[in-house]
Amino acid sequence: MDIDQILALLPHRYPFLMVDKVVEVEAGKRLVAVKNVTINEPHFQGHYPRFPVMPGVLILEAMAQAGGLAAASSQQTGDPDVIPLLAAVDKAKFRKMVRPGDQLVIEVDVLKVGSRLAKVAAKALVEGELAAESELTFVLSKRGASL
Repeated sequence: MDIDQILALLPHRYPFLMVDKVVEVEAGKRLVAVKNVTINEPHFQGHYPRFPVMPGVLILEAMAQAGGLAAASSQQTGDPDVIPLLAAVDKAKFRKMVRPGDQLVIEVDVLKVGSRLAKVAAKALVEGELAAESELTFVLSKRGASL
């Protein structure tokens, strides 16, 4: 999945798009995405500026965006107007610092997909080492609809 396909499925844009590319998709089962972490990102100006570390909440956001892509690829209807909205974060743990120059590889396993909800397990790795993990639940909503 290239950047154009990602932009078609996710509503996020710079500076909040946290997925650069998808390197593996097994619809309804698994997705692997990449986020290249660079010093040019705006949060590094104020988040430990003398020792830049990617904020945990943004690592979680990257996992949520990859999870949303996995949920969207799992969806039975294939409706492009359905958007996965993050509804719950469970069992989140941060294991390793993520710094500028790192490549965050996000592995998502789809646990369950229904007509309105999807649940995934996500891991973020740097050079094969676990940086963060969580279970994420999404509401599958029509664009423009209220929850």
